[in-house]
Order: sequence, then structure tokens, then C-alpha cells
Amino acid sequence: MANTNTNVVPINPNPNPAKMLAIPVKKTDPVELYLPLRNLVAKKYSETDAQKVESILETLNKCRMDMVERREELSLSMHRDCLIHYFKCLCMVEPLFTAISSDSDPIIFFWYDAFESDYICVDRVSSKHNNIHLEKAAILFNLGAIYSQIGASCDTTTALGRHLAIDAFKIAANIFLKLWKDFAQLTSVSKLYRKAYDLILSDSAATQHVYSFDGTWVTHLHQKEKFFRVEALQRASIKRPRTFSYGPHGPFLPDEESVTENLVEGICIHSGPWIPKQGLIYHDMWIPKQQLIYLDLILSEYSPFKIVDGGKLVANPWDMPPPYPTNLAILWSSSSSHILPIPLKKSEPLNLYEPLRSYYVLKCSESVAKKVEDLLETLSKLRFEMQREDLSLPARRDCLISYFKCLCMIESVFPMMATENPLTFVWYDAFNPQEKDSRDNIINRTNSIYLEKASVLFNLGALCTHIAASCDITTIQGYGVAIDALNEASHWFQSVSQTLHTATTTDLSFECVKMLLEIISAQISDTKLNFPHSQSDRLSLPEYPVSVLYRKAYDMSSSRTLTVKLAQSTIPQYLESKMKMKTCIVETGPGDVTAKFISGYFKAKSLLSEGCQRPCLDLLSEVSPVKIKDGNLVASKTLEALRLSSKEMSLQETSNMIIDKN
Repeated sequence: MANTNTNVVPINPNPNPAKMLAIPVKKTDPVELYLPLRNLVAKKYSETDAQKVESILETLNKCRMDMVERREELSLSMHRDCLIHYFKCLCMVEPLFTAISSDSDPIIFFWYDAFESDYICVDRVSSKHNNIHLEKAAILFNLGAIYSQIGASCDTTTALGRHLAIDAFKIAANIFLKLWKDFAQLTSVSKLYRKAYDLILSDSAATQHVYSFDGTWVTHLHQKEKFFRVEALQRASIKRPRTFSYGPHGPFLPDEESVTENLVEGICIHSGPWIPKQGLIYHDMWIPKQQLIYLDLILSEYSPFKIVDGGKLVANPWDMPPPYPTNLAILWSSSSSHILPIPLKKSEPLNLYEPLRSYYVLKCSESVAKKVEDLLETLSKLRFEMQREDLSLPARRDCLISYFKCLCMIESVFPMMATENPLTFVWYDAFNPQEKDSRDNIINRTNSIYLEKASVLFNLGALCTHIAASCDITTIQGYGVAIDALNEASHWFQSVSQTLHTATTTDLSFECVKMLLEIISAQISDTKLNFPHSQSDRLSLPEYPVSVLYRKAYDMSSSRTLTVKLAQSTIPQYLESKMKMKTCIVETGPGDVTAKFISGYFKAKSLLSEGCQRPCLDLLSEVSPVKIKDGNLVASKTLEALRLSSKEMSLQETSNMIIDKN
């Protein structure tokens, strides 16, 4: 019988106990999901609807089979990807379970206790018990367990390993907090271990349960609490000097130990809030706060779930690396004349690889330079690719986002390069690009990394308006992409003002960015009113006439600063015509079964994005253009595949445009 004496701390029989505890995953029995769910859709909706969603159902079934049959052979990162993929599919089909009738075959989920494998939890999904909360909860539990295993498997003797371990454990904690539905305000590591230790020993049933699977947990928690309590007292009396500082405002001299960690930190500070000593707060600049579902499901190179022609939902295999084919047909049907595409900024070519690599060799060593040369090469390639006008709009958008991420990773290097080997970024005003010799339109700033970031963000916003203007808003898919693209454009332009705190060119000034945001806001309302809505959607429509919103933007464009600069653009004439428009609302009926699947996908993405994902851990997967491998940052095959895919898509797009003209 297990020892339940709460006053005695048992001796750990393991002479070399693990430094970190990893939570075991729950096990489950196989279950067939595809046939019963497909039959249900065909019966409740139609055979056409069943064909539209059968790919999601097939993928749902495959993911669950892989969790059961391939569990032992999957790496931790692949296991994580499989769980995330399955959870999204599960949320997409969740509305179907509430529709299972009494004459349908029940779907039964069997799950075993993670710490006591003889205990079975059963969820019989039928008319009497029509929920899948156990299945979703079990998946979240396993996702938290896998993140804890990722954290425990990291090499904490290195700076990068410690960084990854901390983030992995943070995500695991966030996931279990979602399951626990409670949280506590604590201030030190020792108190965290003490709380866990007390929680176990204060309850005899909990103590007996822990000892039934692994009694070393209690010893582990006790030793950790004691160690960190002593460590905290020592650190309070000794101020240790820092060898380097994080963030864009703290230049550092990287060594072989810290170089990769500092680069990874660069991609994480924007997933904030991250507060450096200066008190500035950085938020995630490359992920819009709104969940842009249609933009993600139709045009993203990296989303494994897609909406194709006819509204059919397809799912790429969870273990197939991106890029995935996009549905460019949505951009070719017609043009949305009420959406004005904002021109992009142009830049002079610049080779970033050689000067950055030379800097690492000069300041650190050749071995350090080799650790990061793949990242630097990728950075330089992406800067060249993002300027290519022959790329399709979605491919160019993904290229800009990837470049911005890589740029954030090496941002902290630039202050040190200012005196050693300065780089010069040259960007032209978006509204007057032809005046290349004018001092107002060309910017030459030594080591101006903030100008580079602000210009990339500006182009992301402008590119999204081009995507919106290219959509056929007479279709639900085209309308969804147009609205999402305009919302994302608003996000990027808002990020411009956060990145660049002083005015440079007219297009990057606070006054101009504010005007562009007002134009986009009016265009969103305009697009919503031009698309047929169901009665329930009318509450989301604008309260004021769209013409009033355009007038506000027009008044901003008429300021003394902007009047002259925008004279050669079409913005003033466009706003004048829009102020005369009249509003007419058209109503229509509800959508089909795919709308419910998309709603479930939205919920899954929202839940997983709330503290359950960290950018640095994505560097462990195939999704990122740069990966962490053996402690080094290496270029992923994803980038090369993206470039090849982009070439094929641009050729296909050109071919279709020629056909349309003929």
C-alpha cells in the first residue's frame, strides 16, 4: 500500500533524478468517426454538403488513428502538431454531435487515466449523452502533457535550451489552467513548487493517487522548493552583472552560448506584452488580434485547412509540411470597384547576408557565424523576394510576414553595427515614387532598422488592400476574404505607428497612417453593406451612413501636409465620389453546413491562440522558414518550396488573366 503519511518525505530511490517532471499523456482506444459523421451530414443536410466536408471528416479520422497507432513513433513536435490538427478538426465537427438522433449509432470515446491506466473514462455520444467535452478535454490534457515533455527534453545547460523549456512549460501551464478553470497569484518559483507539494500532501486521496503511479514526484517537489528558496535568498543578497541584454533597445555582444537564444528572443518580444527596462511595451506585430478566418482558409500558404471552389472544405495531412496550394480563383472573378488599392513602397536592393555575417565573425567567431548563417541567408533572400512584383498577392504577403519575423530576430544586432559596418536602407514614398532625387521622398538612414520594419508593415497593409480589391464579393468566399484582408490591412497600418516614433516620409507619418485607417474603416462598412446579409447579421452593420465615414477620411486628406503630397494620387477623387453614395441593405437566407464547420474552426483557433502558442516553439516545426536544429538556426525547405510554388502560381495567375481578357 502506498505511503500516505503527510509528515514524512520519502527518500527518492533514483540516485540521478530528472531535473524536470514530464506529465504522461492519456491513452485512448480506436474509434471510427468518418462513416457515422458523413452519413449524418448526408441525412441531415444533403449529399452535396457531405461532399463539401468529407475531407475534414477523413482528416479527423486519420488524426485520431495516428494518435492511437503511431503514438510511439511520433516525435514530440509531430505529436504536438497532430493534437493541434485534430483539436481544430474536432471543433469544426462539434455541431454535428448535437444533431445525432436516437436512431443513429452512438459514437463512444474511451480514455484512460494518465496516471492510473486501469481507470477508464467513457463518453457515449448519443441522444441521451450528446456531448464531446471529454474528448476535447482529453486532447487539451495531452497537448499540455506533450508541451511539458518538450520542456523536460530541452537541454537546459544551454541558453537556448532553457529558453525553449521555459516557454514550453508556460504553454503547458496555460493549457492546464484552461482545464482547471482557476488560477493563483504567486511571486516565486519556490512558492510554485510549495503549492504543488502542499496540494498533494494536504489530501490523503491525492497523496495515495500520486504514490500509486510515481512516488518520486513528492520528493522532487520538496527538493525543488527547498533549492529555489535558498537560491532566492542568495540572489536577493548578491547583484550579478549581466553579460548581455535582450531586446532591440539593448545591444549585446553575443557569444557561442547566447547567440541563438538572443535571435530567438527577437522573435518572441513581439508576442508580448514584453516590457524592457525602458518601460516600452511591445505586442505581437505579425498576428492580427482578430481571427481572420477566410483569409487563413483560402489564401494562406501555411494553413492546412482550405476552402476551395464551390465552398468545399479540404484538409491537408497534418504531417505534410507547407506550403499548401491556395485558391487564387477567388481573386480573378471580378474587381471590387469600391475598394481603392493603396500603392506599395519601393526600395533599393540590399544584400544583408555579407555585412551581417562579417559582423558575427568580427565580434564573436567563425563558429558563431556558422550557427546563424542560414538565418542570415534566408533574411537576405526574403528581402529580395518581397520586392518581386511577379509573385501572386498571397505569396507576396506570406513573404513579407516571413521577412518581418526574421528581421525581428536580428534587430538587436543593428545598434552594434552602427559604428562597425553600417547598413543603409533606401525606401521611396509610396505616393510619389517617381521623385527619387527629392529629399522628401528618399530616406538614407544608417542602421535605421525601424524604418525598414515600418516600411515592411506599410507594404503588408497596402498589399492587403490589393487582395481585397481583387475579390469577387458577390460570393461568400470572396466577401469573407475581402473583409478579412481589410481588417488585416488595418492591423498592419496600426503597427506602423508603433514601430516608427518619428515622422520620415509622408506615407509613414502619423497623419497619413491615420487617414489610411479611416479609409479602410469606411471600406469595411461599404463592403458589408454591398453584400447580402441574413436578418441576424444586420446587428453587425454600421450605424452611420458610409458616406459619413468617407467624409471623415476626406477631411483628413485635405490637411495642409497631405494635400500637396496626395495631389498626384487618386485618393482625393476617390473619397469625393464616395461621399455621394447611398446605402442599400440586401437580405438573404442562412448558409450551409460549411458555415458551422468554419465557426468551429474559429473557436479552436481562438482557444489555442490564447496563451497556448509561442513563436519560438514554432521554430521546432516545419512551418517556420527558419528552424532550430541541434541548437543552430537553419533554413527550412519550406522557403524553397514557397518560392517554387510562388513561381508556379504567378505563371498560372498570368495565364488566367490573359484568358479573362480574351
